[in-house]
Amino acid sequence: MQKPLHHIFICTSSRANGQQKGFCHSKEGVDVMMKFMEEIEGRELNGEVFINNTGCFGVCEKGPVVVVYPDNVWYSSVTPDDVAEIMDSHIEGGKVVERLALK
Repeated sequence: MQKPLHHIFICTSSRANGQQKGFCHSKEGVDVMMKFMEEIEGRELNGEVFINNTGCFGVCEKGPVVVVYPDNVWYSSVTPDDVAEIMDSHIEGGKVVERLALK
């Protein structure tokens, strides 16, 4: 197994019982995750970039939250329209999208 260059975690408000409800879910967290899946596939980055949905990161008012490792960059209030910019600038370009970075 090849280790990914980036691992992206997207809050979708997943619960241990399998339910998806909560702030990030209601604010398009699932749509953000689906857009990341499309971008990774379209850019042929499977194996280099992994994504996972998560439960709460504890900053619900800033959601949906996206965390990129190994860079430990947290993005807040991410929408599906922001995903291409994160992929272009951060994942492929190495530059943090400052307007979305959680401070």
